[in-house]
Amino acid sequence: DVEGMTCNNCARHVTEAIQSVPGVLSAGVALAAGRASVRWSPAAAPDAARLVEAIKQAGFVARPATATTNRESLPRANWHLNLWLGGLVVAGLMLGEWLFGLGMVRWFQWLSFALASGVQTFCGAQFYRGAWRQLRVGSSNMDTLVALGSTTAFGYSTWALFVGGGGHLYFMEASAIITLISIGHWIEVRVSQRASSALQALLQLSPQTARRLERRLPTRPDELIRKGTPSFLAAAQEEEMEIPVSELKIGDRVALRPGDRVPVDGLVIEGNSAVDEAMLTGESVPVDKSAKAELYAGTVNLNGRLLMRVTATGEATALAHIIAAVQRAQTSRAGIQRIGDRVSNVFVPVVVAVAIAAGLWWGIAPESARHAHAWLAQFLWLAHPPTGAAAGFIIAAAVLIVACPCAMGLATPAAIMASANVAARMGILIRDGVALEKAGKITAVVFDKTGTLTEGRPRVVADQKYPIELSATLKSFNIEALAASLASHSNHPLSVAVAEISSARLRLEDFREFPGRGVNALFATETDGRHFFQLGSLRWLGEEKVGLETTETFAEAWMNKGASVIGFAVDNRVVAVFALQDTLKPTTAQALDCLRCDYQRDGYRIYVVSGDSSKTVHAIAGQLDIPIAHVFAEVRPEQKAELVKQLQAQGECVAFVGDGINDAPALTQADLGIAVSRASDVAREAADMVLLQSDIEAVPKALALARATLRTIKQNLFWAFFYNAVGVPLAAMGFMSPVLCAAAMGVSDLMVIGNALRLNRRKFVFARPRRDG
Repeated sequence: DVEGMTCNNCARHVTEAIQSVPGVLSAGVALAAGRASVRWSPAAAPDAARLVEAIKQAGFVARPATATTNRESLPRANWHLNLWLGGLVVAGLMLGEWLFGLGMVRWFQWLSFALASGVQTFCGAQFYRGAWRQLRVGSSNMDTLVALGSTTAFGYSTWALFVGGGGHLYFMEASAIITLISIGHWIEVRVSQRASSALQALLQLSPQTARRLERRLPTRPDELIRKGTPSFLAAAQEEEMEIPVSELKIGDRVALRPGDRVPVDGLVIEGNSAVDEAMLTGESVPVDKSAKAELYAGTVNLNGRLLMRVTATGEATALAHIIAAVQRAQTSRAGIQRIGDRVSNVFVPVVVAVAIAAGLWWGIAPESARHAHAWLAQFLWLAHPPTGAAAGFIIAAAVLIVACPCAMGLATPAAIMASANVAARMGILIRDGVALEKAGKITAVVFDKTGTLTEGRPRVVADQKYPIELSATLKSFNIEALAASLASHSNHPLSVAVAEISSARLRLEDFREFPGRGVNALFATETDGRHFFQLGSLRWLGEEKVGLETTETFAEAWMNKGASVIGFAVDNRVVAVFALQDTLKPTTAQALDCLRCDYQRDGYRIYVVSGDSSKTVHAIAGQLDIPIAHVFAEVRPEQKAELVKQLQAQGECVAFVGDGINDAPALTQADLGIAVSRASDVAREAADMVLLQSDIEAVPKALALARATLRTIKQNLFWAFFYNAVGVPLAAMGFMSPVLCAAAMGVSDLMVIGNALRLNRRKFVFARPRRDG
């Protein structure tokens, strides 16, 4: 539990303080809840006292939260008090001064003092506490400026009231400063919560209970005797027991009914159903699940009963890794943020100095100040400042209030939080803000072929059958069924592909496999004896004395296209040949077209690298219109990293897109590593970005989102600097009252957050671009 946070800038400072403690993996600070959630490495778990001390050194108060802690958050309660009490007081004082003209009436001034004292004491308490805590650690923040500005207006008015100096008093302005800034922070908290809506949705995905299958034994031994049951175990019946998900252990069996959310990761051991994995992968089409299929926590079982065996629980589940990745991204820092940090670190002392200088100028040399004001007023249509001794105090207060380091501090975090939220909804996990920043500068994209551009497994793309005389029994089956029956006994990728061409299965005998060459078996019939089946490479079949003269034309044509050609023979006579090829994923061509047209006018430069043969890789590249000069074949995994390094030496900012298994060196070497994988692979966290869907259609979306985020950060920083560059001089020259300054300060924060939230509304549509440009 953390107290003393009044805005997102405070939350950022708390996050940075926690992350500075050795052993901390990530930290997420919920401003509205007044709580920090910390994840640390088990090997170097920091003592809770060190975390509390780090937060204390940042100027805040913290204490470990207990399991039974359930309190209304301090920040939210204070904002409500400030809104109600401060709003009523300011509204009453405004009516008295502006509508009824009571500002100079003595009794109304004393009433204003009493009401404003209540606002300063109760509503301003958190600002004063925050400023004091920062002062104790030799720092300053927005609370410092608010406390100084409000105190200046209230202090001067109190002095003038008690000494009877006459003139206008600024109790209403002092109360309005605290109230307006409180309203701004309240809106800021509410709006910022929208930026983490996807994370909140992820946190709510996991159900609280699960139906575990348990054996229940009869409690009365006479029941066993009456039934003749030999043992308690045999008499046991399985029942579904609803238990908390936290009690599940690896190996437990869990029943899933239609409509249930999967509680933890597991494998299907019984049943068939379709499962909605959209929240995890971004893919809206349900996935069919049957025996041995993987299930992920948070997904929804749609239309059938499933029985699953638990394989991962708690933070080991894919959902937990996704949540951790989104939290880490939303609380991370980008390199560009250093600009705002450097300015913010010196901003408050500079503003205090400007405020003192402006106050002394207007108080000691009012004629000179009014002369400068009059000269500037001819270019501006703004009100004249107060005159007399009050000018120095009020203008100093205005300068303190109009200054807004919050806007600079929020410029980068707000954009990163919104971007991580959008990416999570699209099935894209971003490691941190630095990854987003790097992605916005990419000029070239290198794709691994197998498993990235292609399905990663061969399929039968063509076949040729040869008419030979077969026995009556064999004629009753089609050729595909015969070949698939033989292939189904092997786990070789080519055999698996052939086995998929038919679901029919024959019973075979004496199956034998010759690694790297082929398989054979016997098929026994009652009428015409046994038949000898062979399936394998043409070279192996030739060595086995199978005639292959008729297959040469078909085989040569498909081998030139990069396909693998295998033959199927019955009794040493070739019956059919099959061409097998790793096929492109359905959206690969469209995704590459988007990339070509997506980056300025020339598009990204696209490269393909693979360890496959030159014919195979060039055939795939030809289908995708990739220049031969950008295609690299027969490249070993360690050589892929060298290729990336060569492109970087040529001035390219390189993104490498791979399946994250044997591409780790290249993913690390690249400026941006993008792993195309499924939710089960998230635990690896092998890249700067992880695509939870298997297709690469998310790659152009991710790069477009990164560029939009970087552009938003730059816009936020510009407007934050511009606001202060204009606001502070205008306030110092007497053109902005403290009330107007307080309103402008709140608007600047909301402007930065609102600009970041535009990323949520932007549509990153994946569509095939027009060929005419």
